[in-house]
Amino acid sequence: MSSIRERNKELILRAASEEFAEKGFAASKTSDIADRAGLPKPNVYYYFKSKENLYREVLDSIVEPLLQASAPFNQPGEPADVLRAYIRTKIRISREHACASKVFASEIMHGAPHLPAERAAQLNAQASHNVARIRGWIEKGLMATVDPHHLMFSIWAATQTYADFDWQISTVTGKPELDDADYEAAAETIIRMVIKGCEVKEANPVG
Repeated sequence: MSSIRERNKELILRAASEEFAEKGFAASKTSDIADRAGLPKPNVYYYFKSKENLYREVLDSIVEPLLQASAPFNQPGEPADVLRAYIRTKIRISREHACASKVFASEIMHGAPHLPAERAAQLNAQASHNVARIRGWIEKGLMATVDPHHLMFSIWAATQTYADFDWQISTVTGKPELDDADYEAAAETIIRMVIKGCEVKEANPVG
């Protein structure tokens, strides 16, 4: 029974991510989410109680990976290795959680009215920690003097665009969806711009 429960919740959560990404919170209907999930509408309320709770679950499904992406910043490591791992993880999140990423972006653009305060605090605390690590590297002469906040903002924009603006990327590239080689090229390009552009010192230079 637990496996059926988890499967149904996953189906609903995935369908909700797609529905909220396409229509936004206000315009999305639980009946449409249920239809997309291939389950009866009562199941949505059975597992998530309300559309508001379901929306928060979708937000949480992207917040947790975003927090985990910063794991390299939370342990000792060379700046280049930390930044490289962070960028690669952020690209992977944009690929694997594209719809949830769009929902999160829309939520932020509207002032984060549904994002739980504790989750917002976690994200802000982690961002502040990452910025402090970067500032520490600069002070030690391990990279150029750049604004740590704006470096983080640039990495966010460069990596999350592959989820949030996938229509534009597909239109420009002429591909209905990107493949493994495209995402690898994206990660390598962003890494090169950050490492070379910020003059990050590397113990064992790569590329």
